Amino acid sequence: MNSTNTPIPPDLLWDAIDTVLLDMDGTLLDKYFDDFFWEKYVPKIYARQHQLTAETAEKELLAKYRSVENTLQWTDLNYWSKRLGLDIPQLKKDIKHLINVHDHVDSFLRYVRSSGKKLCLITNAHSKTLEIKLEKTGIDRFFDTIICSEEVGEAKEQVAFWHKLENMLSFDKNRRLFADDTEKVLRSADAYGIKYLIHIAKPSSMLPVKYSAEYASIKDFSELMMN
Repeated sequence: MNSTNTPIPPDLLWDAIDTVLLDMDGTLLDKYFDDFFWEKYVPKIYARQHQLTAETAEKELLAKYRSVENTLQWTDLNYWSKRLGLDIPQLKKDIKHLINVHDHVDSFLRYVRSSGKKLCLITNAHSKTLEIKLEKTGIDRFFDTIICSEEVGEAKEQVAFWHKLENMLSFDKNRRLFADDTEKVLRSADAYGIKYLIHIAKPSSMLPVKYSAEYASIKDFSELMMN
């Protein structure tokens, strides 16, 4: 479905929620870092290495990215280091100053913790990416559990991910809230049966708000603390 300029408002029953599952990139952290890294910084280094124009490098890399989109390889830094002949983890460290937490995230995480609910970070990010970002932001201090898709063996876009996650966490999907900036991931969680789903409409500080036509959307987590 196409996005809309009018958001579907959240309709949460906090007393009916035991655990909050949160995506990382674009949801808790500003996706500008990831967009800039893959769309500009890596092509720049790749172009220099192969003596290409910036435009040619960007086109070549976009085709490579799309070839593994929605799979575990897409976020696998070891895979990309080998395929591109670059030290991808080191390149991420070189610009880690661009990694930032979205506004109101810390306040929301404290809010959830103070309510006695469990907090789980559920990310497609590779473990090496996760390590870099947690070291920079310190958000791991809020979470009871942190799980990468590589541990599960499926990307979040796949319904099988959620079935395997249930076995790992032993949760009641009717008492879970899940927030993510990607509609395809939310559809997967929806197909599995997660009851409360929230779409993040401003994953990047450099892009305009883009509400979902399918799921309740928020610009930032201050909107959930008012419900």
